[in-house]
Amino acid sequence: MSIEAVAAVRPADRAGRPMDAFRSNKLAALGLLLLASIMALAALAPLISWHDPAIQDVVHKLGRPSLSHIFGTDEFGRDIWARTIFGARVSLMIGFASTALAVLIGSCIGILAGWYGGRLDTFVMQVMDVLLAFPSLILGMIVVAMLGPSVSNIVLAIALTSIPPFARIARAPTIAIKSRDFVDACRSFGFSTPRILLGHVLPNIVAEILVMAALWLANAIRTEASLAFVGLGLKPPIATWGGMIREGFDNILDNPWLALVPGTAVLVVIFALNLLGDGLRDAVDPRLKDAT
Repeated sequence: MSIEAVAAVRPADRAGRPMDAFRSNKLAALGLLLLASIMALAALAPLISWHDPAIQDVVHKLGRPSLSHIFGTDEFGRDIWARTIFGARVSLMIGFASTALAVLIGSCIGILAGWYGGRLDTFVMQVMDVLLAFPSLILGMIVVAMLGPSVSNIVLAIALTSIPPFARIARAPTIAIKSRDFVDACRSFGFSTPRILLGHVLPNIVAEILVMAALWLANAIRTEASLAFVGLGLKPPIATWGGMIREGFDNILDNPWLALVPGTAVLVVIFALNLLGDGLRDAVDPRLKDAT
């Protein structure tokens, strides 16, 4: 048997069982359905919106829900339904982009720290501990306030707050895997370090990273909405869920739908991602399956 076949036994053997466990998890399926529905609404926003989200109509401002404006209008006469589904594009895009950047950087840092160990590992983990000492929202506010509220800066700010958890989740299994027999066999065959890390270590820890990504994506969306709520999000007329909640807060008693509609959208997305993340965690963690 070749060394590639020996090293591939573990991921191949486990590939089918987590997928079967995930498919049988009804709550995870519900989370996936909710997330897919919201993403579909965001993708089809130009087709299912009867109004331009940026067009103001002061004659019909603060209008109640009606047939022409199913969720009413805001203080500038803009359609709430249109702004909610177009805002989903911005919020989801920032959430996915920042999480993907955090996964890439954090996983690389964690894998390298766990693989080489020693002083590099100590230094990296101390830096991660410093970043973890700051609440994610506070750290995000500092970065956005320094760089300015643009899409790229908000993505960078949220990614910076998310790097430490991914570094930690990648480091721990790397330390355990680097002493396994199949890794020693790879070394004896003269495989380079990048080949071992990318071809044999990463496939064995990618499940844990994906579970963390699903759970942390909800945090990224929440952080983006929080930044917009405190005035550090994208500036009008760009529609974002956090910005809509902030704009509707002044009229929360007389026109509660202004804040409730985008707030409910944020709640549903976070709920869906938590169900999805819990389902993935249950599928890839054998200890949880044995406990049940």
